[in-house]
Amino acid sequence: MSKIDPAAVTLRPITDADLPFLFAVYASTRVEELAQVPWTDEQKAMFLRQQFEAQHAWWQEHYTGARWDLVLVDGVPAGRLYVDVWEREIRIVDIALVPEYRGGGIGTMLLKRIFAEGDAAGKPVSIHVEVFNPARRLYDRLGFVQKGTHGDVYVLMERPSSAAAAVA
Repeated sequence: MSKIDPAAVTLRPITDADLPFLFAVYASTRVEELAQVPWTDEQKAMFLRQQFEAQHAWWQEHYTGARWDLVLVDGVPAGRLYVDVWEREIRIVDIALVPEYRGGGIGTMLLKRIFAEGDAAGKPVSIHVEVFNPARRLYDRLGFVQKGTHGDVYVLMERPSSAAAAVA
């Protein structure tokens, strides 16, 4: 992927019309995991649909103040970015790109925008990430540190605000 102009990466609120694309984003994040199960393509599709719908409904119910944004590159849907701003932190509920937009710096760009928001507000930025998610390398590189665990599957990572780091 060639270098992306930061101005080409925009966000807009999701709509119900985006649900098929959002499902495709979700499904693309589960390909490696599902390659290891002996299910038919139809069984995998049914499982993915059920999981996507459950996840989407749970997030909508539990992160009522979140920003639910579609990531666009030159106006073309490329992923999703869900962010909730709380009193003491900014929580990245989810960030995911379709495969053709991964590895080109878009995720880093989006995270740095959220860091700027957190720094301006004096709030850390946090995210739950699966233990074996390859994106953990990116989070480590960008200054996230592990703050805790959530079951056996997720770790809570946090990137302190620059204002908090300057005081410490």
